[in-house]
Amino acid sequence: MATLETQPRYIYKIVPSTAPVREPLPDRLPVSELDQNSGFVHLSMASQVPNTLKFFFSEEPLVYILRINYADVIQDIRWESPDGKVCGPRPGRGTIPGKDEVESIAIWQNDGGWDKALDGAKPWLVY
Repeated sequence: MATLETQPRYIYKIVPSTAPVREPLPDRLPVSELDQNSGFVHLSMASQVPNTLKFFFSEEPLVYILRINYADVIQDIRWESPDGKVCGPRPGRGTIPGKDEVESIAIWQNDGGWDKALDGAKPWLVY
Protein backbone atom coordinates (compact mmCIF):
# COMPACT_ATOMS: atom_id res chain seq x y z
CA MET A 1 0.00 0.00 0.00
CA ALA A 2 1.34 3.44 -0.89
CA THR A 3 2.04 5.92 1.87
CA LEU A 4 2.64 9.64 1.56
CA GLU A 5 6.38 8.98 1.29
CA THR A 6 6.00 6.32 -1.39
CA GLN A 7 3.19 7.63 -3.56
CA PRO A 8 3.91 7.16 -7.24
CA ARG A 9 3.99 10.09 -9.61
CA TYR A 10 2.13 8.05 -12.23
CA ILE A 11 0.08 4.88 -12.40
CA TYR A 12 -0.53 2.94 -15.59
CA LYS A 13 -3.44 1.27 -17.32
CA ILE A 14 -2.52 -1.46 -19.79
CA VAL A 15 -5.01 -1.86 -22.62
CA PRO A 16 -4.81 -4.85 -24.99
CA SER A 17 -4.68 -4.53 -28.77
CA THR A 18 -8.22 -5.91 -28.95
CA ALA A 19 -9.48 -2.63 -27.41
CA PRO A 20 -7.45 0.02 -29.27
CA VAL A 21 -7.20 3.44 -27.69
CA ARG A 22 -8.32 6.12 -30.12
CA GLU A 23 -7.48 9.79 -30.03
CA PRO A 24 -8.93 12.11 -29.10
CA LEU A 25 -9.60 10.22 -25.90
CA PRO A 26 -13.21 10.14 -24.74
CA ASP A 27 -14.29 11.52 -21.38
CA ARG A 28 -14.27 7.93 -20.07
CA LEU A 29 -12.64 4.90 -21.67
CA PRO A 30 -14.70 1.73 -22.08
CA VAL A 31 -14.51 -0.67 -19.15
CA SER A 32 -12.67 -3.88 -20.00
CA GLU A 33 -14.30 -7.25 -19.39
CA LEU A 34 -11.71 -7.98 -16.68
CA ASP A 35 -12.45 -4.67 -14.93
CA GLN A 36 -16.20 -5.29 -15.19
CA ASN A 37 -15.87 -8.77 -13.72
CA SER A 38 -13.59 -7.54 -10.93
CA GLY A 39 -15.72 -4.52 -10.09
CA PHE A 40 -12.78 -2.13 -10.29
CA VAL A 41 -10.28 -0.74 -12.77
CA HIS A 42 -6.92 -2.55 -12.76
CA LEU A 43 -3.98 -0.15 -12.66
CA SER A 44 -0.26 -0.74 -12.10
CA MET A 45 2.59 1.20 -10.60
CA ALA A 46 5.69 1.43 -12.79
CA SER A 47 7.39 -1.35 -10.84
CA GLN A 48 4.40 -3.65 -11.49
CA VAL A 49 4.14 -3.06 -15.24
CA PRO A 50 6.81 -5.62 -16.32
CA ASN A 51 5.21 -8.52 -14.44
CA THR A 52 1.70 -7.47 -15.42
CA LEU A 53 2.78 -7.58 -19.07
CA LYS A 54 4.54 -10.92 -18.70
CA PHE A 55 1.76 -12.66 -16.78
CA PHE A 56 -1.40 -11.17 -18.28
CA PHE A 57 -0.42 -9.84 -21.72
CA SER A 58 2.16 -12.37 -22.94
CA GLU A 59 0.11 -13.27 -26.03
CA GLU A 60 -0.81 -9.70 -26.99
CA PRO A 61 0.94 -8.41 -30.14
CA LEU A 62 0.84 -4.86 -28.77
CA VAL A 63 -0.58 -2.90 -25.86
CA TYR A 64 -1.52 0.67 -25.15
CA ILE A 65 -0.03 1.99 -21.92
CA LEU A 66 -1.92 4.91 -20.43
CA ARG A 67 0.09 7.06 -18.04
CA ILE A 68 -2.13 8.64 -15.43
CA ASN A 69 -1.10 11.33 -12.97
CA TYR A 70 -1.59 9.70 -9.59
CA ALA A 71 -2.51 13.01 -7.95
CA ASP A 72 -5.49 13.32 -10.32
CA VAL A 73 -7.05 10.02 -9.22
CA ILE A 74 -5.72 9.52 -5.69
CA GLN A 75 -9.18 10.01 -4.19
CA ASP A 76 -10.47 6.98 -6.13
CA ILE A 77 -7.55 4.61 -5.53
CA ARG A 78 -7.91 1.58 -3.26
CA TRP A 79 -4.72 -0.46 -2.94
CA GLU A 80 -4.71 -4.22 -2.71
CA SER A 81 -2.36 -6.03 -0.41
CA PRO A 82 -0.32 -8.91 -1.87
CA ASP A 83 -2.99 -11.37 -0.69
CA GLY A 84 -5.58 -9.57 -2.83
CA LYS A 85 -7.45 -7.86 -0.01
CA VAL A 86 -8.48 -4.28 -0.64
CA CYS A 87 -6.91 -1.80 1.76
CA GLY A 88 -9.77 0.57 2.45
CA PRO A 89 -13.34 0.77 1.21
CA ARG A 90 -14.08 0.30 -2.47
CA PRO A 91 -16.81 2.78 -3.36
CA GLY A 92 -18.72 1.72 -6.46
CA ARG A 93 -16.55 1.05 -9.48
CA GLY A 94 -14.19 3.98 -9.07
CA THR A 95 -13.08 6.32 -11.79
CA ILE A 96 -12.65 5.05 -15.32
CA PRO A 97 -9.69 6.96 -16.79
CA GLY A 98 -10.40 9.27 -19.70
CA LYS A 99 -9.10 12.36 -21.38
CA ASP A 100 -8.80 14.33 -18.13
CA GLU A 101 -6.83 11.65 -16.29
CA VAL A 102 -4.55 10.24 -19.02
CA GLU A 103 -1.34 12.28 -19.23
CA SER A 104 0.14 10.38 -22.19
CA ILE A 105 -0.12 7.14 -24.14
CA ALA A 106 2.55 4.72 -25.34
CA ILE A 107 2.12 1.83 -27.76
CA TRP A 108 4.43 -1.10 -27.11
CA GLN A 109 4.99 -4.05 -29.39
CA ASN A 110 5.56 -7.57 -28.14
CA ASP A 111 8.77 -8.62 -29.87
CA GLY A 112 9.11 -12.18 -28.59
CA GLY A 113 8.52 -10.80 -25.10
CA TRP A 114 8.24 -7.38 -23.51
CA ASP A 115 11.91 -6.82 -22.64
CA LYS A 116 12.72 -4.67 -25.68
CA ALA A 117 9.65 -2.46 -25.14
CA LEU A 118 10.44 -2.13 -21.44
CA ASP A 119 14.09 -1.23 -22.15
CA GLY A 120 12.96 1.55 -24.50
CA ALA A 121 10.38 2.79 -21.99
CA LYS A 122 12.80 3.59 -19.16
CA PRO A 123 12.63 7.39 -19.52
CA TRP A 124 8.81 7.29 -19.76
CA LEU A 125 7.93 4.55 -17.28
CA VAL A 126 8.60 6.34 -13.99
CA TYR A 127 7.57 5.83 -10.40
